[in-house]
Order: sequence, then C-alpha cells, then structure tokens
Amino acid sequence: MRKLKNEELGRMEQEEFQQSKKLNACIILDDIRSMNNIGSAFRTSDAFRVEKIHLCGITAQPPHRDINKTALGATDTVSWEYHEKISELIPQLKAQGYHIVSVEQADKSTSLLEFAPSKDQRYAFVFGNEVFGVNDEVVKSSDMVLEIPQYGTKHSLNISVSLGIVIWDFVSKRGGFPTVS
Repeated sequence: MRKLKNEELGRMEQEEFQQSKKLNACIILDDIRSMNNIGSAFRTSDAFRVEKIHLCGITAQPPHRDINKTALGATDTVSWEYHEKISELIPQLKAQGYHIVSVEQADKSTSLLEFAPSKDQRYAFVFGNEVFGVNDEVVKSSDMVLEIPQYGTKHSLNISVSLGIVIWDFVSKRGGFPTVS
C-alpha cells in the first residue's frame, strides 16, 4: 500500500466542477465568527459538491486571507451568496422547495442516527454562531432540527466538525454521490 500523489487522485478542474451535478443541499452559516470555520465550510462543500453556501449576519465573506487559508481555493469553486438577515433567506428557500434543517440541540430534535433524508428533497442545513448556536427564531421556523449524538462531557462540537459529520451522513444515507456529472 502507498499514499497516492495529487495527480493520481483524478480531481476535477475548476470549470468542470462548476458544470458538474451538485448535491441536493445547501449550507447556511449564520453569525459565524471564525473565518477558519467559514473556510472549512467552503472546503467541505467543495469536497461534496454542495449546491451553495449562504453566508448570513456577521459571517465574513470571501475574499479574505483568513478564509482562504483554510478554504484552499474552494471559495473559487463553491457558489455562495451573502444575506444580511437569515430571517429573509429562510422563506425564500422554503419557496424554492428546500427543507430547512437546523443543526442544534433542541427539544423534539431528530438524532442524526434517525435522520432519513429523501432522495428527491432539497435540504438547507443551518449552522449557527459558535457560542449561541442557531438563532431561536430560525429553530422555530425550521422543518426539522437535527442533533448530532455526543457521548462525552462536552456539549458541543466545532462548526466545521459538525458540518463535515452532517454532510457526510447526508451523502452516505443517500447512497453516496452520483459519479456522473
């Protein structure tokens, strides 16, 4: 066994990526303080061909040196938009057929272990502020609240970790990503 070289990985070029089929999901980052978390969200979204990232509130926007440091060029491949108010974005996405899923700890949340995404449904996954989480009004307006089970003494995970877990779970439960563009 040997480690593969970058040129052996068969990765897409930027133009091919932008023309390729995308995952039936988008990401919403609301009031994210850490530019490393934002950059990581872009990089994960590139890896799984997430449809779009919506940046809301105080969440910084590319181009920014600290976002780019973690994104490693994914800000050039992943489509994104900025929205001052998430409260205006949510109804727009619902009107476009998205199922709004807040990733948060809440009463009546669905464990990620029990999450069964539909292959035909479009999803918008909401990740909130590092300290305060997803805004209460957003939680109330969500179609579902998804909770990542945790078994240790801490009560939260870093946003970039949570995002990676949720998107990987989503892709794997839908049978992987289609290989055709």
